[in-house]
Amino acid sequence: MEQIFAHMDPALQLMLTMAGLSLLPFVLVSMTSFMRYVIVLSILKTAMGTQQVPPGIVLVGISLLLTIYTMSPVFGEMYEMAEGPINRNEAVFTVLAEASVPLKNFMMRQTRQEDLSYILELAREVPPESPADVQIWEVAPAYMISELRTAFEIGFLIFIPFIVLDMVVANILLALGMMMLSPTIISLPFKILIFIAVDGWSLIIHGLIKSFN
Repeated sequence: MEQIFAHMDPALQLMLTMAGLSLLPFVLVSMTSFMRYVIVLSILKTAMGTQQVPPGIVLVGISLLLTIYTMSPVFGEMYEMAEGPINRNEAVFTVLAEASVPLKNFMMRQTRQEDLSYILELAREVPPESPADVQIWEVAPAYMISELRTAFEIGFLIFIPFIVLDMVVANILLALGMMMLSPTIISLPFKILIFIAVDGWSLIIHGLIKSFN
């Protein structure tokens, strides 16, 4: 693929690059830490049962800011890698290929070997000799699968204490004979109180940041 683009007319390379810029939102969502943040925070919102609080746009905003913080070293490496080819006036695709290496390495650190092996079996007849031979578009789907698994594992652990609290409240109401009263309505204030008491937002956000290798 790289050899094909290297022999293209520079104007055509530039046109393809401009068209590829429309994929930047997709890259941000699927090839950075954004996916894990937004999924876990959405599961937390569901576990608390606060309906529309906090709003979805707030969770997206928090996830975006945390993504910028987490990915800033990677983005810095990408800029440094691209600076050399740009100064040498090399082809656009060469610049993109060089700049994508730190992002690929980041994704590979978070990707399970089983997922990457499965994608490589589908994409290649001969396995790569080293991680450097793996292309970024081969790592991306494996990374997304691994991130979904990791995010739901974290979400499961977050869900457990809220479910236990719901069960305790439901049993207490049943023992008092208040079967017509919804346990969710009663347990919600206690969920919020306990979550604030243990500084839940800080614990979860700090844990999410540290969960990246």
